[in-house]
Amino acid sequence: MSRHRIQCINKSDRYNPWERITHVGGLNPDGARWKLSQSDTIQGVEEGKYTFFVHKGGYEVDVVIAVSAHGHKYLKTKPDGERPDNLLELPECP
Repeated sequence: MSRHRIQCINKSDRYNPWERITHVGGLNPDGARWKLSQSDTIQGVEEGKYTFFVHKGGYEVDVVIAVSAHGHKYLKTKPDGERPDNLLELPECP
């Protein structure tokens, strides 16, 4: 399993949490950019390939899979008492 820092996101114009984030991305150790769709990210976590985190206030905050009341899976950070969601605060990916 590999651990990756999410440094940027792409958002849709939707307000449902499972449709809000379309892609997540970051930088590999060699400086190359990576980007995954939300569904590929969720699949990778569920298959045990990846774990993800964001940096917030000098700390690593884990990204987890949440399920909406309607059964839709989406990404969010573990609750840390901060609002808005740490993922939604990230800049847009190129």
